[in-house]
Amino acid sequence: MNLTDSIVPRSDQANAEDFLAGPRTFTIEKVVAGTAEQPVEVHLREMPGRPYKPSKSMRRVLVMAWGAEASNYTGRRLTLFRNPDITFGKERVGGIEISHLSHIDKALTVALTVTRGRRKPFTVAPLTDAPATAPTRDELDPVVVSEWVETLEAATSLSALQTAWADAGRAGVAHDPRVIAAKDKQKAALT
Repeated sequence: MNLTDSIVPRSDQANAEDFLAGPRTFTIEKVVAGTAEQPVEVHLREMPGRPYKPSKSMRRVLVMAWGAEASNYTGRRLTLFRNPDITFGKERVGGIEISHLSHIDKALTVALTVTRGRRKPFTVAPLTDAPATAPTRDELDPVVVSEWVETLEAATSLSALQTAWADAGRAGVAHDPRVIAAKDKQKAALT
């Protein structure tokens, strides 16, 4: 049994590695229930097919800022970043946190649990910029789409495909059905 595919980072969700280059701002498309382990999936317009699955602490921030009804989050915006100091057990593994939120008038500070019995203030700033509009399928240059299709089809491993798919998302072409189909086809061929 070859374990190579079992160690590829999950590409069905946003990962801390997606933010190594810096923070990114997203528009919430919808919020749905997840699994028992990760009960909330925040689907992001700019990262289709890879929902943000917030930690319990970040869910507390969202509830404090926007209320408990997740259906109200659609269309709102948030900025996510990689915090390298996030720990799992005693190991520093890094994780995703929220730095800015739309629909708040001023900075919001929430006391979040750091370790059992110890809390630390966490501040989220208001997001005041206008939402970026993703290009529609008709606005995408067909040559650019073809190049991304070729890039995805050329991936020789699931890891390479994941990297190409993340790059397509950052380039703003991952929502195009032709690009999605190329990714799905290559993923099926590699598994």
